[in-house]
Amino acid sequence: MPTDNIHWHPVSVSREDREAGNRHKSALVWFTGLSGAGKSTVAHEVERRLHQRGCSTYVLDGDNVRHGLCVDLGFSALDRVENIRRVGEVGKLFVDAGLLVLTAFISPYREDRARVRTLFEPGRFIEVYCECPIAICEQRDVKGLYRKAREGLMQEFTGISAPYEIPQAPELVLNTGKQSIEECVSRVMRLLEERSILTADSAGPGSGPDVQ
Repeated sequence: MPTDNIHWHPVSVSREDREAGNRHKSALVWFTGLSGAGKSTVAHEVERRLHQRGCSTYVLDGDNVRHGLCVDLGFSALDRVENIRRVGEVGKLFVDAGLLVLTAFISPYREDRARVRTLFEPGRFIEVYCECPIAICEQRDVKGLYRKAREGLMQEFTGISAPYEIPQAPELVLNTGKQSIEECVSRVMRLLEERSILTADSAGPGSGPDVQ
């Protein structure tokens, strides 16, 4: 697509200005893992904890995004690539807006996740791998997706008929097959504090120590 006539318009309110108002830094926390690994559950609970501390947040959830932004995409390899590309670009806009963004996507390909990482300054993209044995994921299969995939009713299903590439160097690994939701959430919160995304100024009502 020709871009000769498209020019970036300078902003009058910077990300730093918005961060100062929010009293926390903005970043993208990218939860990846198999279907049923607990990505959405942990992401939404982390958001709840952040909201209690007065943080400005938003969760981009895999299923929800496919109801609108990515409604035109299927689950082929090419469509999965485009799905993650779009989410990465939206996440970048939200981070520029000063928000703490959490995404919950299977995002099975390392290359796609690495490409999203390049959109952000160092420290602004935090990859969290939700590690969970596929047997446990299948036990949690409230949507019946694994059953359909096993019966051949669903094609290109990650972990069954399509690959999942485990992150090689994520910022955090959560063993969601063994650790409780509370423990997983506390580990994410601690990481955000250790990386100075959250500061003492971010502490609000209901914050308290995030240790187990």
